[in-house]
Amino acid sequence: MKIEIESNIIRHMLKNVYFINGTAYAGKSTMVKLLAEKYDGICCGENYHDALRAVMDPAHQPNLSYFQTMSGWQEFISRTPKAYDAWIQGSSRESAEMEIAILLSLSRENRKIFVDTNIHIPTLREIAPYHHVAIMLSPQSMSVNRFFDREDPEKQFLLKKIQEAPDPAAAMENFRNCIAEINSPEHYREFAESGFFTYVRTENSTIPEALAKLEEHFELK
Repeated sequence: MKIEIESNIIRHMLKNVYFINGTAYAGKSTMVKLLAEKYDGICCGENYHDALRAVMDPAHQPNLSYFQTMSGWQEFISRTPKAYDAWIQGSSRESAEMEIAILLSLSRENRKIFVDTNIHIPTLREIAPYHHVAIMLSPQSMSVNRFFDREDPEKQFLLKKIQEAPDPAAAMENFRNCIAEINSPEHYREFAESGFFTYVRTENSTIPEALAKLEEHFELK
């Protein structure tokens, strides 16, 4: 049985939650970490819904359960860009339920919560007010070319698997095409035209600048 909760109830319960969504390499993870540190809040970083991974199953969360059903990491990195994008979109829909469940639990602590979220724009409109959602974007070329320019374990693990492929160069080209697909102009436009506050990262952007813009938008000062 699927239990539904009206959005006005969720919005009330999540009144201390600040969401950041957007494209890859836009600075989302960095910002939620810095905001949580500065305002003594709770940081919900990338893929924080993995806390409920033990309850995921292929019947209810087929996309999030892909790691249980795939033949191995070479299958993961060799999917077509279209298949990768479909998996990302499906995972976002499934993870939204888990994110909301976790956030409802965390909201009892009465602290500000900063979230690197996968929740789709239409759902965010229902559960959060304008000043509690920010969109961070980066140019497609930046999100693709600098995807692995980060030290977080997940990205470096994927890089290692690509390097272990029978043809590492072909595997890297295919995976970059996958990243380009999920950061396509169509997806970028969906974020840019969402009606939410948007910060676009450029080569000249700085962390203090982005942080100040978000603080102002979230009305934290």
